[in-house]
Amino acid sequence: MAELRYRAGNIHDPGVHKIGIIALGSHLENHGPALPIDTDAKIGAHIAFQSSLRTGAKFLGIIFPAYELDTIDHGIHVSLDTLKENVINTLNNAKKFLDIEKVVIVNAHGGNIPLMAELWDIEDATDMAIIFNNKVISSEGPHGGSGELSMAKVLGIINEKEVENQANVNEYEEVGLYGFTQARRDDPNIEEGAIDIEENGVYVDEEYGERLFSLAIDSVILDVEKLLDF
Repeated sequence: MAELRYRAGNIHDPGVHKIGIIALGSHLENHGPALPIDTDAKIGAHIAFQSSLRTGAKFLGIIFPAYELDTIDHGIHVSLDTLKENVINTLNNAKKFLDIEKVVIVNAHGGNIPLMAELWDIEDATDMAIIFNNKVISSEGPHGGSGELSMAKVLGIINEKEVENQANVNEYEEVGLYGFTQARRDDPNIEEGAIDIEENGVYVDEEYGERLFSLAIDSVILDVEKLLDF
């Protein structure tokens, strides 16, 4: 077996070889007419990949399935148990084949947040230290709103011709989760976002999108630093 040169390349700490960064998003859900159905997956993967480039940690790709609350029907999702099982299997493969011991999960889909309550079980099942990073979710604002539009502009996945129709919440009820009455009743943040889009519409600002990505990437880099010290 070859002896690997763990200090080769631009690696500031060889300990990063034990750390993986993996994206968690959603590939199959509506985001209004200006954004593709895999917007969350592409945003999460971009953050995870750029963070891996800057830290030297292993980029582990993206987890395929995603979860969503029953009160929000805007795509194709799986049960929380199915998502949890897939995460465990994916991380165990990373441990087996890449000798990964610590992981940052970069979540870019709000529906996945309930997985945080399962982290202890996932850590036990994988024998890994795991950080669940939600920075982009806490920063981007309403579903399909100006934050996601602006990041999509940075990635080149936005349909510019449809931006003017994005805030038509009567036709595209998923934008701001406007059409999901029960979800709005259950969550004041969803209610606030829906009202904001109804009253103020949406906009695209590439500089704003870059700032959102920068905040999210810096947050993941900090998580990698925490795992290096763990």
